Parts: sequence; C-alpha cells; structure tokens
Amino acid sequence: MIVADPTIAKQLVDKMYERRKSAALDLEKLVRECHQQGDERRIGQIVDQLIEMFSSIANALHVRNGGLIGLAGTAIALGVDIAPYMERFLEPLLICFSDPENRVRYFAAECLYNIAKVSKGEVLVYFNPIFDALSKLAADPELSVKNGAELLDRLLKDIVAESASYYVPHFPEKEKRRVADGENGIVVTHPDDGGTATAPRRAFSLARFIPLLSDRVYVISPFTRSFLVSWITVLDSVPELELITYLPNLLDGLLKYLSDPTEDVRIAAENQLAEFLREIRDVTIVRKHREEEQRLREAELEEQSRVDAERAKEQSLDIPLSDTDRVAFLNGSESPVPPSDPEKPDVESYLNERDTGDWVPGQGVKIDYASIIEILIQQLDTQHDEIQQSTALLWLAECLTFAQEVMVPFTPRLIPAILPNLAHHVPMIQSSANRTNKLLLSVIQSLPSPSEAPSRQSTLPSERAASAPARAAPGSPLLVPTSPLPSRQSTQIPSTRDANLSDPLTDSTVTPTPSNIAIQKRASMQAQADGTPPPRPTTSLDGQLPARSTTPRPPSPQSLGSIAGPTSAPESPSDAFDYQSTVNALTIQFLSEHEETRVAALKWLIMLHQKAPKKILAMDDGTFPALLKTLSDTSEEVIKHDLQLLAQISSSSDDSYFKAFMINLLDLFSTDRRLLETRGSLIIRQLCLNLSTERIYKAFAEVVEKEEDLEFASVIVQKLSTILITSPELADFRRRLKSLDTRQDGQALFVTLYRSWCHNAVAVFSLCLLAQAYEHASNLLSIFADLEMTVQILVQIDKLVQLIESPVFTYIRLQLLEPDRYPYLFKCLYGLLMLLPQSSAFISLRNRLNAVNSAGFLHIAPKPSAVSAAATRSKLARDEIKWTELLGHFRAVQTRHERARRAALGTAPDISTTLPSSSIPERPPARRRVTGLGEVPAPPTVSGQSGGSGSSTNGRPGALSPLNPRARVQGGMATTLTAQGQVVNARPKRGLSIGRKT
Repeated sequence: MIVADPTIAKQLVDKMYERRKSAALDLEKLVRECHQQGDERRIGQIVDQLIEMFSSIANALHVRNGGLIGLAGTAIALGVDIAPYMERFLEPLLICFSDPENRVRYFAAECLYNIAKVSKGEVLVYFNPIFDALSKLAADPELSVKNGAELLDRLLKDIVAESASYYVPHFPEKEKRRVADGENGIVVTHPDDGGTATAPRRAFSLARFIPLLSDRVYVISPFTRSFLVSWITVLDSVPELELITYLPNLLDGLLKYLSDPTEDVRIAAENQLAEFLREIRDVTIVRKHREEEQRLREAELEEQSRVDAERAKEQSLDIPLSDTDRVAFLNGSESPVPPSDPEKPDVESYLNERDTGDWVPGQGVKIDYASIIEILIQQLDTQHDEIQQSTALLWLAECLTFAQEVMVPFTPRLIPAILPNLAHHVPMIQSSANRTNKLLLSVIQSLPSPSEAPSRQSTLPSERAASAPARAAPGSPLLVPTSPLPSRQSTQIPSTRDANLSDPLTDSTVTPTPSNIAIQKRASMQAQADGTPPPRPTTSLDGQLPARSTTPRPPSPQSLGSIAGPTSAPESPSDAFDYQSTVNALTIQFLSEHEETRVAALKWLIMLHQKAPKKILAMDDGTFPALLKTLSDTSEEVIKHDLQLLAQISSSSDDSYFKAFMINLLDLFSTDRRLLETRGSLIIRQLCLNLSTERIYKAFAEVVEKEEDLEFASVIVQKLSTILITSPELADFRRRLKSLDTRQDGQALFVTLYRSWCHNAVAVFSLCLLAQAYEHASNLLSIFADLEMTVQILVQIDKLVQLIESPVFTYIRLQLLEPDRYPYLFKCLYGLLMLLPQSSAFISLRNRLNAVNSAGFLHIAPKPSAVSAAATRSKLARDEIKWTELLGHFRAVQTRHERARRAALGTAPDISTTLPSSSIPERPPARRRVTGLGEVPAPPTVSGQSGGSGSSTNGRPGALSPLNPRARVQGGMATTLTAQGQVVNARPKRGLSIGRKT
C-alpha cells in the first residue's frame, strides 16, 4: 500500500488503465508535496513499494503495470532529484525489459522514458546497463514495444549528444562510487578544468562504454545492427568524445555489417566507415602539420640561439687574455653559458605564446594505426565477404596516401594479403588490389636507399675514428669497420673513405661544441699574429681534445648518440622497413597459381634490388634457388621478369654470382630438356637483352667446353648457335664476329666460342660462315668426310641451308657475286651441297649456286690487286688466330663424341683411326691441288673452265674433284655436275656478260 493514502493505492492497481493513470497523477501530486516538505523518508518508502509492485512476478499484470506508471509519476514529480533513488529501482526496471509480457515491456520502456526526460544528464551515470537493455528491445517482435524503445532511444541520443561531453553528476556520493570503480570518460580537457586530476568527473564514461559496444557489435539481428550503427554515428558526431580513438574496437564488426542482407544496415555501415576514414585522414594531416610547425619553430629558435652564442663568444674574444677577472678558459667538458636576455623568452614560453588556443578538429587525437591496419589485413583472406575485402583494400590504399610512415613497417604482411587479390575473380577487388599494390610499391620506392641515406651516428663517426690512426698504421687489422654492413658492401668502404674523407679530422659532420669553437678561434688568432699557420685541432667524439694514442678505439654508442643528437629520436621510415622479411614474403608468392601474383612479386623484387643491391638477394640467402626454379614457369611474362631480376643481380654482383648462375642454368637445362626445347631460346635471348651478350656467350662457352655430358653439350651448342644466327637482339654481336681481320677482340671472341662450338660440327661450321672464315670452314669439310653422317647432322645441315636463305646471311649471298675475293665460299657451299641428300634444302642451295653460275660470275678471272688484298687479309687473320690448333681441337672433340655414340650403342671398337690423330690438320690431297696462281686458288667454276688463258694442266682430264675450284680439262670438253650429281660431257661455253642470257 502507498504510505498514508489507501485510495491512491487502490486505484493504482485497478484493471482499468484510465483509473491507474488517474492514480499516477494523484501520486505525482503527493510526491511533489513530500519533496517540497523535505520528507525524503516517505518518498523512499513510496519508491520501495512501487518497486515491489512491478518487480514481483507473482503480482497480477495490472498490478505490475500500476507500479510502473506510478514510478513514472514519481519521477516526474521529483525531476532531477530522482537521481538518488535510481540506484534502487533501475536494476529491477531494466529486468522488466525482458519480461515475457508485452505490456510490461512497453510500460517499462515508457517509465524509463519519463525518468530520462526529467533527470537529463543524471541518467548518463547508468548509461551502460540502460544501453544494454535497450539494444535487446530494438529487436523486439512486438511492434508497440519496438516503437516505445525507439522513443526512448531517440531521447537518450539527444541527451548524449547534448551533455555527454561535459555533464557532471550533481550528487557527490554517486561520483565517489564511480571513482572507486575507476570510471572516467575520454574527452578533450575542458578549459575550466585545467587538466588537473582534481577536476570533477563527467557522468558519461566512453572508456567504460566501449567494451560493451565492442561486444554487442557482433550481433546478427539486422534491427540491433541498425541500432548500434546509429549509436556509433551519434557518438562520433560529438567532437569532444573522439570516438575515432576507439575505432579498432569497432572496425571489425562494422566491416561485417557490409555483408548484411538488409540494405539499410549495409548503407548505414558504409556511410559510417567512410566518415571514419575521412576523420583518420583529417587527424593525420593535422598532426603532420602541427609537427612540421613545431620543427620549424624549434629550428628557428635553435638557430637564433646559436647565432647569439657565437656573437657572445666573438665579443669575449676581444677581451685581453690576461684579464682573468673577465675571461676564463673553458674546459672541454663545459659549454659557455650565454648571458641571459630578459627580453628574450625561452623555447617553451615562446611556443606557448605562439599558440593561440584555437581548437582545431583532430588536434591532439591519438589513433591506433597499427591495430587498424592489423584488422584490415585480416579482412583480406578468403573467409570474409567480397565487399569486406574490397573495403579493406580501399582503406589500405587511402592510408598509403596520407600515412605512409605508418604503412611501411607492415609491408611484409601487406604483400601476402594484397598480391593474391591481383587475380581475384571479382573485378572490384582486383582493381582495388592493383591500386593498393601500386601505391605501396611507390611508397617503398620513394624511401631513401640504405646506401644513400645511412644514419650519421652509425657510419661517419666510426669512419672518422678509424681513419685518424690509419695514417700512422695503414692496413692495421684494428681498422676493420665495426658497423653491421654486408660483406660485399664493407669491401667498398675503404675506397670511398679514401676518396671522400681526405681529411677526417676536419670532417664537417662533426658537431662542434662551444668550447672547441672558442679554442679554435683563439688558436687561429694567435697563429695569425705569429705569422704561422694555425695547428689543425683534433676533436674526439665526446667534444674533448683527445690524448695522443696509436691504438684506435671504436666509438661507443653513447658517444655516437651524443653527436647525432638525442637517442630518443624516432627511426626513419627506411629503418622501419624490413628488407629481408619483405623478400621472404615475396619469394613465397612464387608458389601462387595466378600469373599476375607471380609477376607482381618479381616486379617488387626488381624494385627492392635496385634500391638495396648489396642488402638483399645474395647467393646464400635462399632466394637464388627459387629464382632459378621460376625459370620453369609456364608463363612467359613470369620468365621475362625473372630473367630481368637475375640479370640485374648478376650485373651488380661479382663474377662468382654470375658464374654460379650460368652453371646452375645449364644444369637446369640438362635436367629439364623440355624446358630447353620450349623456353631455352626465350631465356637466353632475354638474358642477352638484359646483360652483355658477349658476357653471356663467353660464360656459356667456358662452361660447355668442360661439359662431360657430350650429348647435352651438342644440344646446347646447337641452341646457342641458332639463337646467335637468328635473334635480332644479337645483331651487334654478330657484327663483331664478322670483323676478325681488323678487330682483336673479335678474334678472341671467335676463338672462345669456337672451342666450345666444336661439340657440334654443324654449329662450328655455321660460326665460321658467320665470321667469314671461309678457308677454315672448307678445311672443316674435309674432316666432315671422316665423320659419321647421322640423321641429326643431316637435319642440322638442312636447317643451316634454310638459314643461308634468311636475311642474316644476305652478305654471304652477295659475296657469291665476288668469287675473286671469296673463293673458299664456293667450296663451302658446294661441300654442303654434296653432304645433303636430294631434298628441298638440296634443291634450294643448288638453285642458288646455279643462279650465280648462270650469271657468268664464275668465269671472271681474279684481279691481281684483289688477289693480293685477299691474301694479305687471310695472312693477317692467320697470324692472329691459330687455325691449325683449332682444327686439332675440333678433331679431338669430335673423336670424343664418336666414342660416346659408339659406347651408347653398346659397341666400343678402337676408333683411333677414324679421325687423323695428328693435331696438325692435313691439307687436301695432292690430287686436289693445281698450279698456276700461287697459294690463292682461282674462282670455282661449275663448267670446269679455267679463269685465265695460258695456264697448263697438271694431270689427266677429270682427275680432279668437281668441287675443286682449279678443276679443268684438256681440249674443248669439260665436265659438268648435273642436278642428279652425275658428270656429263658438255660443250664449252664462252664467258658472257651479266646482261646476256646463257
């Protein structure tokens, strides 16, 4: 019963709503009178009776509803003074929010609405439990209850937006309880508070509310999600609360809302995330701007202080040194104290004066970038929805535009999260991944290289400390640099030191102390007065004059830090970037099934190696086998970038890396013949494109010459020869081989290639044609007669004939028009014709030779001047190149191949007599030699006529071979080689001019 008023109590529990409402109005008047009279005891009893009415489940429904409406009337009567009683009834009232009866839940929401409306900011003290209960009502199935909860929700949002940032509870006992619980809100300090610890605490505690909000953010119900997003929006709209500080607690849940099936939830979450991203950008820009202003101000004041100090010292130098009352020498450990200027404020007061006190949005806000990026990286796996991945990539890309220094340390983790999405099947994710990858690549590329921007405290002082004693004891083992540089990089430091630090004792990078400045100036003035050059002062790392010592001592970390400045200076972005971890993450991407990912990983490695060639991708760091294995990739684009990287590493490394690369590449070709057949030409051509062709071919030649697998050696030489002849990238290289008579380097190159090309007979013959060594090529044909003409050799000869018809050998076809200058060329081509079976290549070559013969060029006698010039050129070539030794080497190599072929067939007879054992090649038999024009043979002729008149024969008609250019017959008949290879008699023909037909 209501104390002292049974009528009100009876009507309050009536079944009719109108009577209960009338009783609540009467109770409101009663409580107001009690409050005016100060009867707090009676008000407390009334509140306790009302709590008993609505909290007891045993009571009837109308009784419970009467207790709720009576409590609402009591709160309206008390107004803000209802706060002391909230602790009594709030918990049982919130329990009614989950009551199974719809009417109870509705009247409970209506009751709390009236309480919050009159209590204003006092309700914020209990905001957490109210928010927890209200979030459950947001998804209530009863429409009336949901509508009541929305009204209460709107009221609470207005209260929070209006007074959450400054409202202080009016009841100290409640504040003491909250202080004991350790509650406090995170807000910008109010100007009146002064930032002191004794400032009153506010009613709303964002720090205490965030754990509850971050726990509720993972709900599934779309109604509750909408409720939570709306509250996040409201809290974020209050500038003083700075909800952005707690974004890591909410970001993961908000990203999940993007895949909600309800469109309203998705749109609300997307808009709020965009707002958060904008705030992060603004806060970061404001912070950078403030830091830059601070640095400029400090630098300005520092410079002014330095100028004033120097001016004071210059004035002190004008005082006579004997005046001890006014001047005193300063020792090396002390610094002069400039006279204080009462009109000049110090740095701190100056900065405080310059600070106008205006509030700037985002100023002083702390953002946990690391946690945010960590959450974004986690969103990029395949377990999350596509819209989440796309949004995470968008955030990462935006962060790369305004917070590069924050993103740099996360590069090893960003790469495996971004690169696989470059080949995503969703175009939106693929485009976002491409943009993010390009931005991250450009950010890392813009970092200073380790070799270009080393930390001054870690290199220059140590070099100075090591250079000073180096004059007295050069080459001392104590002069080894102690800085943790790579071995290859450390080998280059002495040369740089000798070239750039000619006088390390006066290095301008030493930070002069005031005492040193004074001593140096006094010494300089005294030296000028005496007319002698001033002595060169030596300065130690700690600013004192060092004692003479012959033993160098490495600088201590403390001394290094004293020169560079305070040890607490933040590390630069280049120091925060972990090269090795990034390389390891990129190497793992070689295993990706997507071509785009592998290509991007190689592009990253190319860029990183360009920045730090001495720091990553060494022979022993584990990446070389992965790069070599990538050459077997199915993608041509991957192979090209892999070869570009390998070529780049080889060009910046010593010869050992390059040689090891060539050896391993040949081993790969040897074990994977399919790779050699399908990708061998591409690999070799790309290497020649990225590196020096001569270096590539010389390295291959040196390795192949010692190859024990003769069959593989023959195959790789054939491949190299084909590339040499056909590849347009090797045009300059072919041009060098043609100049054997004039260029010394071309002759050495020819000999190097020749010795390895001997593993393939047709390849070495092609090399001689390419180098225009026709006489030596004709001598090789005499050895061909002793070789076993296998099908493989005949196929290679067939391909060579086809290549002769290609543009590469245009000069050979034109040289056929000058038989007097190139007589052995005809012998070479006719020799090929005789080796070939009657195939399409045979017909092609025969037609070419017949075309020259039909034009009448074979009947032109050589001119003496031309003959002498050819003989002179041949003599020069023979003097530089030892052709006899080359022929002997060719015989020896082919003998080994012959033995290997017979051993493979299971028979190993003695074949020492197969090829001549003498290292000196035999000249053609005597029956192939004629006399008449000295050592230079006359131009060959198909019809067998001589090139001039009056020369005598040296044998019977037909005794010489038709291939011999000196072949001639007596009488008027000559032998002619028909297309079928038969010799028939023909009438001699007169030599005709070029313009007439034969």
